[in-house]
Amino acid sequence: MQFDRRNLSNDTLTDLYKKLLLPRMIEEKMLVLLRQGKISKWFSGIGQEAIAVGVTLALQQDEWIMPLHRNLGVFTSRKMPLSKLFMQWQGNKEGYSKGRERSFHFGSKAHHICGMISHLGPQMAIADGVSLAYKLRHGSTGSPLKVSVAFTGDGGTSEGDFHEALNLAAVWDLPVIFIIENNGYGLSTPVSEQYRCKHLVDKAIGYGIEGIQIDGNNILSVYDTIKGVRDYCIKNQKPYLIECMTFRMRGHEEASGVKYVPPELFELWGAKDPVKNYEQYLISENILTVTQVENIKAETKSYIETELNIAGNVKPMMVDTDEEVNDVYAQRKDTGYLILDKNFKVSDSDIQQPVSSIQHPVAPDKRFIDGIKEALHQSMIKHPNLIIMGQDIAEYGGAFKITEGFVEEFGKARIRNTPICESAVVGAALGLSMEGYKAIMEMQFADFATVGFNQIINNLAKIHYRWGQQADVVIRMPTGGGVGAGPFHSQSNEAWFVHTPGLKVVYPSTPADAKGLLIAAINDPNPVLYFEHKALYRSVSGPVPEEYYEVEIGKARLVTSGDDISIITYGAGVHWAMDYAKIIPKFPFILLTCEHCFHWIMMQ
Repeated sequence: MQFDRRNLSNDTLTDLYKKLLLPRMIEEKMLVLLRQGKISKWFSGIGQEAIAVGVTLALQQDEWIMPLHRNLGVFTSRKMPLSKLFMQWQGNKEGYSKGRERSFHFGSKAHHICGMISHLGPQMAIADGVSLAYKLRHGSTGSPLKVSVAFTGDGGTSEGDFHEALNLAAVWDLPVIFIIENNGYGLSTPVSEQYRCKHLVDKAIGYGIEGIQIDGNNILSVYDTIKGVRDYCIKNQKPYLIECMTFRMRGHEEASGVKYVPPELFELWGAKDPVKNYEQYLISENILTVTQVENIKAETKSYIETELNIAGNVKPMMVDTDEEVNDVYAQRKDTGYLILDKNFKVSDSDIQQPVSSIQHPVAPDKRFIDGIKEALHQSMIKHPNLIIMGQDIAEYGGAFKITEGFVEEFGKARIRNTPICESAVVGAALGLSMEGYKAIMEMQFADFATVGFNQIINNLAKIHYRWGQQADVVIRMPTGGGVGAGPFHSQSNEAWFVHTPGLKVVYPSTPADAKGLLIAAINDPNPVLYFEHKALYRSVSGPVPEEYYEVEIGKARLVTSGDDISIITYGAGVHWAMDYAKIIPKFPFILLTCEHCFHWIMMQ
């Protein structure tokens, strides 16, 4: 293995060694704890530490990284307290996810590390959103340009999320560095059964971006490459793909073993060990002596034992049910915005609102679709950090022309056409939120949520409960039948989502609610799926106040009262019930619309 120090000082070279050694020695200790039954599972990165360490040290501390299972060096190089990491791995409440996740399924906003989910691929699109935020903020405030980094493995490159994330980054010219850790196996499946291109980095050319393959076991090659690629991405505002060739010396996780790996591969890659080779280089170049190396190892071992002792002295895990429930959603702060008045009539059927703030007995009649458009327009003005994304929403104005004229007023930076890649756009929306932006995605038809389902259910919905990161994202869902659009454009699929903790679902029935609920959804720090029945767009009209106002999410509304039967419904169902009442006027019933209150609540 050839090392090129370039202009790095002896102190820097020594620091790289210390940072490289730390995750190796932590892992060796973790394997002991695993055998002792003090941790339940471990994904080992022994043999490929140089990638995580080299990448992290080449970045700025406030640049987001999206790591995976075998990237312990990312966490340690970001100087996360080791005692707290031990608490995390032991499933203690004092860990980063309050004992809710094990291993590396957690993140930390303070350290700009985004916790992974087991599906691997979705991490990459989040990096797109983060880099988009960097780019937008630089354009509006002149803040320093930055990059984000997303890791994937050779197996992860087969996922559709890999394609969508790289394509979106290329189309939008985003400064994202995509790292492929090619260690030869996706669990037990060798690369010969995973892809047919000669090298994974060759995929870069298909997206019109640059790429390079490097020795992932050479810490200096990794560090120098990332430094240079970071400069390239910032200067050219383009993504870059790096394939790091490496090997893991343990199983996918310890329980899986390594029987599927030919023994000669361990001998081959054992000779390429990133820690031992770099250590020998430092000694051979008289940068460190053998005694100094042994002292560093002794200091590192002492540090690990001290931090482990701290972690071992915390209180036993105690589950607080109230805390568990409260952490499912980010706390919504009072915005101070107007709430629709309870005396405001929004239709001839005496539909009333329960909360008082606006005094408007008379307001201009508008169509359902106009209420949505007005909510979007006023919110774009109210929130300069609000970004709307979706297929054909810019010059074309969207499939239903709701955003028509927006791009001329707000510009293409904020009204963004997307490729057909629902999963990547949902992920990008989450990345924007992590950097303090608000994001609205228009799912062209609610039916198409199926191809973004994983991002919605496993990333948006769970991220606050997992590690306290809010997802300030609204997904608009044109839904429902009645317009002759067939089985792939007319499904009412709200039931797929109302069972998922962490999501809020609203489904308005009147123009006034359409406006107020959408504004409330945009102001909510949680992910909100906003269903809008297509048949109501231009068939339903009613008075809508001109002001910027909210309709409170989480409270049902009494439409009419009676004595014999109760009907609880939402959306177009409200109009069906009222039409039925006109047919049988002497049939007394209570109509309660729950269009505001579709979010998961634990029943106690």
